[in-house]
Amino acid sequence: MTTTERPDHGQDGQASETPDPATPKRAPASGWAKTLGAENLSLADTLGGSRGLLDMGLPGVLFVAVYTVTRNLTASVWTAVALAGALTALRLVRRESLQQAVGGFLGVALCAFIAAKSGRAENYYVPGFFINIAYGTAALVSVLVRWPLIGVLVGPVLGEGLAWRRDPARMRAYTMCTWLWVGLFAVRLLVQLPLYFGQHVIALGIARAAMGFPLFGLVIYVNWLILHRVPKAQPAP
Repeated sequence: MTTTERPDHGQDGQASETPDPATPKRAPASGWAKTLGAENLSLADTLGGSRGLLDMGLPGVLFVAVYTVTRNLTASVWTAVALAGALTALRLVRRESLQQAVGGFLGVALCAFIAAKSGRAENYYVPGFFINIAYGTAALVSVLVRWPLIGVLVGPVLGEGLAWRRDPARMRAYTMCTWLWVGLFAVRLLVQLPLYFGQHVIALGIARAAMGFPLFGLVIYVNWLILHRVPKAQPAP
């Protein structure tokens, strides 16, 4: 005589669900994703991409290092381009973002071309000045017209769309975050432009490296702290 297995029932008469051992368990979100309430979300990637920043920053560090030792512009330029090419190849082999891989290489190649063409090592950093001016201006204008750039970029990724504009607390948070980016770009220019015009190549390279990824990471972290303390806005039904 065989017995028929019956599902267990709870107090409400419904069969209790038993997890299927064949179904893989999804790991809980952690880090930025868990705190910001969205799995697989990286605030750094949303705001520009930490990997892309490293792909452009590391060749710059190598450029100034080689120039410090050799004082040879040609060797410094080609070493930076070679590293950028190696990083690009690594990204492609690992099937990572093609945009970040190629974008980082093209950025370094442009810097190297300007420096080699002008014969001035400090001109390697000229494209970065225009990038900081463009980003800083865009962030400043967005705050002045009450469409803070960080909210426009991050809001849709966090699932609140543009509903944050109707939430005064959330609006203030995004405005504060955007002001921090305005400050970042302004400080970079205030420190680095005098070094450029004074032709202090080594000091400029050190300043660029110190105010690159480390400062970027610091602003990202403070943005995270600000946004984490204010509940997300709920989109209108």
